[in-house]
Amino acid sequence: MAPTEAEQHPRKALALALAAHDASGRVTPIRISRRETGDDDVAIQVLYCGICHSDLHTVKNEWRTAMYPVVPGHEIAGLVTEVGKNVHKFNVGDRVGVGCMANTCQSCESCEAGLENYCSKIVFTYNSRDRDGTVTCGGYSDMVVVNQHFVIRFPDGMPLDKGAPLLCAGITVYTPMKYHGLNEPGKRIGVIGLGGLGHVAVKFAKAFGMRVTVISTSPEKREEAMEKLGADAFVVSSDAGQMKAAKGTMHGIINTASASMSMYPYLALLKPQGKMILLGLPEKPLQISAFSLVAGGKTLAGSCMGSIRDTQEMMDFAAKHELTTDIEVVGAEDVNDALERLAKGDVRYRFVIDVGNTLVAA
Repeated sequence: MAPTEAEQHPRKALALALAAHDASGRVTPIRISRRETGDDDVAIQVLYCGICHSDLHTVKNEWRTAMYPVVPGHEIAGLVTEVGKNVHKFNVGDRVGVGCMANTCQSCESCEAGLENYCSKIVFTYNSRDRDGTVTCGGYSDMVVVNQHFVIRFPDGMPLDKGAPLLCAGITVYTPMKYHGLNEPGKRIGVIGLGGLGHVAVKFAKAFGMRVTVISTSPEKREEAMEKLGADAFVVSSDAGQMKAAKGTMHGIINTASASMSMYPYLALLKPQGKMILLGLPEKPLQISAFSLVAGGKTLAGSCMGSIRDTQEMMDFAAKHELTTDIEVVGAEDVNDALERLAKGDVRYRFVIDVGNTLVAA
């Protein structure tokens, strides 16, 4: 259902965007309204926007949350074009980004603890009801207006195109590593799945000085994991011999898989008191026995995105270590093809839209 007039911003200076209008998920050009730049706001010219798997789920209404028309995109990179009178951290021309959040209550226990990503009133960057009643529109658009608190500064030397996916994929893997002690040099960590999240998890783990094992169903990814990404070991999860040999060798596992699977063989890879952190969202309930956790004092936990403070910290850490994502840049005219390829897993490892050069009025 299209947003009503009350759900549109009163500003009449419209932005150009790509929007999905139904569960086919196909996007087409559309004009959308953006709010006036308020006292605490930053207006941003979008130059690049990553395509996240969440975008695909949302435009196809697979999570039953779509408020059409949906303008996706929460891996936004661009330049500041205007700031409100209360904004002192950013200036016109600054290189900035916006990730998964556009607003929170900023007063609850989570917000006051600097963990806005767990605010019960979180407003996502797109397809979410903002505090003024409007529906948020994401970065498949030539401009966004965001409260300054939710704007991330791009460090010097960090390319906007390869850095954009870090605002979702990067912080999603960085946060659980930080908070679960999986960032200590010499520790052994497993990464399940070598996709958009998994390849970034390998890079961060290596930057932390950890020993990394990639766990995959695809034997053909071995060379890429070890030669290109620098993993120390590779285990084919369907090979019983390899799984047995890796049993009890890992301090932690970052599980990026979205496929439903039995947890038992993967939990067996953990050392006593090891931790598995879930990042993927399988459609079916997890298959797990209590014994596989209790017997070894193991932990199974989840993690969702990361705070603004941690996102800036992550970006600065990535720049220091010259860490970026592996991307394929596409034009606005090729976004539908990119979404179809993403659904098939045909990308290494993240699509990024060249918004600035290709999203133009007909």
